[in-house]
Amino acid sequence: MFEESDDGDEDQVSTENTMRERAGESRLKLWLLLGANRLGVTAGLSVAVFLVFMLGAALEPTIPEVVQQRSVMGWIFGTMLSALITGVTLVVTISQLILSQENGPLGEQRTRMSETMDFRDYMRDLTGKPAPADPSAFLRGLVDATESRADELEEVVQDSENDEFAGEVEEFVESVTGNAETVREKLDGAKFGTFDVVYAALDYNYSWKVFQIERLEDDYRDALDEEGWEAFDELRTALSMFGPAREHVKTLYFQWALIDLSRLILYLAIPAIVVSGMMVVFVDTATAPGSTLGVENLLWLVGAAFTFTLSPFLLLTAYITRIATAAKRTLAIGPLILRDSQR
Repeated sequence: MFEESDDGDEDQVSTENTMRERAGESRLKLWLLLGANRLGVTAGLSVAVFLVFMLGAALEPTIPEVVQQRSVMGWIFGTMLSALITGVTLVVTISQLILSQENGPLGEQRTRMSETMDFRDYMRDLTGKPAPADPSAFLRGLVDATESRADELEEVVQDSENDEFAGEVEEFVESVTGNAETVREKLDGAKFGTFDVVYAALDYNYSWKVFQIERLEDDYRDALDEEGWEAFDELRTALSMFGPAREHVKTLYFQWALIDLSRLILYLAIPAIVVSGMMVVFVDTATAPGSTLGVENLLWLVGAAFTFTLSPFLLLTAYITRIATAAKRTLAIGPLILRDSQR
């Protein structure tokens, strides 16, 4: 069930403390895909589209000649008008699908509430205090629990006569506590509604740690006494609880983000439709005569209008790339590593 890493070394106990370091990917790439503000990414994409469009200033024929000889305005902005109306319809459909997940008969709602309260009871048993209501504090409590139980495990096995076993456990505990400290710092002060909470949770590779517990138990079963088995089991329980908790918070964020996306697209789509209609009806070669900075004013106008009407789709791209990347990196729950970069 476990997919080996590229080097086949499943005995590697410790890993890096952040997803970026484990993945071996560039900081800029992961920042653009996950960390960057989505409105900022949309603005960056818009600037890039506008600059590429403005390269038309170096081409022949010029924009006034193209507009005069061909039905460019009607073709470009008429098509964009149809695409915007279709896109808004799809956005409304997506919003309805998201909201429909929150609807249901009383029995289903009671079951959801009961399962939520059961998990909070499990967490109270685990941490010895009420589960926090804030998502970041909720995850931080689970991370703290794994760290404390890892320390207890180290204390149990530190006097083991098997030096190799004690050394691997020590390395494993250092990996758990180091990873926990990194994630705890990122969760501290993170607010739900932003991606910060989910981004921090992605850094905690609990699945690899659960697998290492199973491997250590199997490799050194003769070196374990009853206290050792119990310490491993308690740590595995704490790590296993982090999995569904992270998935729950991630799912809530996805719903939150998709609702925000739907609302923002609707806000952008209405003025974009108006701009598209005005470009089709009113703009011709006489609308913006002359040039600025050596570029025809008509090209400035068409480039700006085209970029603005494209902005709902650029916003959709910015949001979906983040959601798709986060979803791909958390496809499996539990000790099932789909690729080495998820370790």
